[in-house]
Amino acid sequence: MSTSQTEKVANQDLGSGKSSFLVGSGILLSRIFGVVRTSVFNHFFGLTDAADAFNAAFRIPNLLQNLFGEGVLSASFIPVYSALLARDDEEEAGRVAGAIASLLALLLSAIVLVGVLASPWIIDFIAPGFQGPKRDLTINLIRIFFPSIALLVLSAWCLGILNSHRKFFLSYSAPVLYNVAMIVTLIIFGPHRDTSKLALILAWGSVVGSALQFGIQLPVVIRLVKRLHIALGLQSGNVRSVVRSFVPVFISRGVVQISAYIDLVLASFLGSGALSGLANGQQLYTLPVSLFGMSVSAAELPAMSSVLGTDAEIAAYLQKRLNAGLRQIAFLIVPSGMAFLVLGDVIAAAIYQSGKFTHEDSVYVWAILAGSTVGLLASTMGRLYSSTYYALRDTKTPLRYAVIRVLLTTVLGYLFAIHLPGILHIDQSWGAAGLTSSAGIAGWLEFSLLRRTLNKRIGQTGLPLALAFKLWSSAAAGAACGFAIKYFLSHHTPIQNRIIVAVLVLGPYGLIYFGVTALLGVPEIHTVLSQFTRRLNRRK
Repeated sequence: MSTSQTEKVANQDLGSGKSSFLVGSGILLSRIFGVVRTSVFNHFFGLTDAADAFNAAFRIPNLLQNLFGEGVLSASFIPVYSALLARDDEEEAGRVAGAIASLLALLLSAIVLVGVLASPWIIDFIAPGFQGPKRDLTINLIRIFFPSIALLVLSAWCLGILNSHRKFFLSYSAPVLYNVAMIVTLIIFGPHRDTSKLALILAWGSVVGSALQFGIQLPVVIRLVKRLHIALGLQSGNVRSVVRSFVPVFISRGVVQISAYIDLVLASFLGSGALSGLANGQQLYTLPVSLFGMSVSAAELPAMSSVLGTDAEIAAYLQKRLNAGLRQIAFLIVPSGMAFLVLGDVIAAAIYQSGKFTHEDSVYVWAILAGSTVGLLASTMGRLYSSTYYALRDTKTPLRYAVIRVLLTTVLGYLFAIHLPGILHIDQSWGAAGLTSSAGIAGWLEFSLLRRTLNKRIGQTGLPLALAFKLWSSAAAGAACGFAIKYFLSHHTPIQNRIIVAVLVLGPYGLIYFGVTALLGVPEIHTVLSQFTRRLNRRK
């Protein structure tokens, strides 16, 4: 590895923590507004048929954004574009960026047209259990949502460029405008409309939000890509490389999204409110995945993709970054999972319980959250493993394991959601918790396969057992204290304000977790504290 290349690697190492912080900050900001949006939504809708219809239709833009955004474009476009930037080839970088934008525009035009026309048939695939007015409302909502898909996917193209230029905060905070548009729509129209009409108005609010999310990123992208050429450019070898990677990654991400689609289909048969309860639970348990998994993975992918050197040097570098990233992820994911398992009712009540969303609804979401803890750590660390494969330009291996994961999720999801409630003699709606737990079991299998194959290529990777024991022990100690406080407050000193209860329960939980990890000598606690201290000093 040359001196200049070594300097680049050193700079990447120094900037990794900053990049993760910027990604995490942007995601945190957008997720906070997303949670506020859902909380306001639940206030006006509760777990009703109109809420089910909106959440079912809302899966369409979410699905396609997940396919084209953090998944496909990150895995296929960023490695090629980042490598061109590392070689200072701005001309070819601009040509590749313009070609991908042109191809996306053509593809999206066809998708939107087909989607609007085929809405009556799409409903039979995403929510076959819906009947009557609930089904009709979902069809109308799907038609409104489709135009926003093009804007969201083009926003994902902006994200790919911004991340390659290490402009992480804007790309991950832009969804704030999307959520703000929907929140404002709910506040203005919510008190004066019935839930069915409000759902349609809110769908148009999401279209406005999509335009705002794309519009705030576009000027910065144009400024960064100095030689942007809007043309198909299929004659370029780099463009063809992106397209070749695009197809298997698209299939891989599509396979993963099939799992979410299957959950949607099965939830449509679990009764009124089950699909909305699942959507609420998913928003909560994907929060730490996005904050701690995506932030590390998104920051590492451009750095991993642009490293140069011999095969041995690249393998050693990737091994080092991967192991460090896994420790960062586990340090914050483990307490998140323990909190969902033991204190999920407190979390759900603090965020959602208002208006038509009752205490019983909070307990229901808690059950779904508890199921998600089965695979929370595996799915989050699996994101970083997939990013490492993509940096190696290997998109087929994650695809094979994603197929296995979805097949197992389908079988277990059907058994746990449809049949297990009857065996246990409980209400069918509780099958939603079976969906999240079945996905977790399958997630561990996928993670194990990803790790085993990658270890053969770059050397030993993974989370040390000693560290895992320290983290889970610390989280268990904090959870025991939090549960004791929750029990005392509910039985001896009833407090009606759910926010105060959450502070009194979750505050000591977090303090004990950080305190015990410090006593056990977990080095990540010092990293977190030092980063926090540096941020405070900079503000002063």
